[in-house]
Amino acid sequence: MRIIAPSMLSADFGNLDRDVEMVNESAAGWFHLDVMDGVFVPNISYGIPVTKAIARLARKPMDAHLMIVEPHKYVRKFADLGVEYLSVHYEACKSNLHETLALIRNSGMKAGIAINPETSEDFLVPYLDEADYILVMSVHPGFSGQKFIEGSVEKVARVKALIEREKANCFIQIDGGVGVDNIAALEAAGASVFVAGSAAFSGADPKANIAALAGK
Repeated sequence: MRIIAPSMLSADFGNLDRDVEMVNESAAGWFHLDVMDGVFVPNISYGIPVTKAIARLARKPMDAHLMIVEPHKYVRKFADLGVEYLSVHYEACKSNLHETLALIRNSGMKAGIAINPETSEDFLVPYLDEADYILVMSVHPGFSGQKFIEGSVEKVARVKALIEREKANCFIQIDGGVGVDNIAALEAAGASVFVAGSAAFSGADPKANIAALAGK
C-alpha cells in the first residue's frame, strides 16, 4: 500500500489549521513532521509547540523525523503528543542508537532509522531487528524543495534487499524530491511510505497533488 506523508515543513504556517485540515481530508495517510535544530542540519524548523498544534488538529497518524543531536532527550515528549512514528538519524546517535531505538519502542511508538544520502546502508545491519522502518534520504537533510539525488532508487532497492537478506521486519520510507515522476520507480524498488513537501503543497490544489501522488 502506497502511503503519502505530506511534510508539514512545506505548509503555510500562517494558515496551519487550514493546511492540517486539507491533509485530513486528502488521500494522504500520515502527517510528516520535520524537526530540525540548526546543529545536526544547517536549518531550524520547529519543535514541540508546533507539533502540539498539529497534534490537536490531526486525524491521521503523525510521523516525526528528528534531524537533531541527542534525539533521545526528546523521545518521550513526542510520544506524549501522540506521535506514532519517530525516526532518528544513524549519523546523529551512532554511540547510543540501540538505546534510542529501544526508548522509542518502549514509549509506544514505531522506531525508524534515517540515513543520509552518503551513508551506506550496510551500517544498518546491527540495528535492523530493533527498527520498524528505514528512512532513506534522497536529498541532503535540512531544506525542502531540493532536487532528487540520482541513484536514490537504487539505494532503496539495496535497502530492501538488505532487509530481506537479514529477514528483518522493516518497511522503507523515502524523503526528498519525491514526485509523480519518480514515485512509481521508488515503490517498485521497495519503498512504501513517501514523504512529499513541495510536490504536495505547491500550486493551487494541494489536495489534487496528494491524490496524484497516491495514484488516485
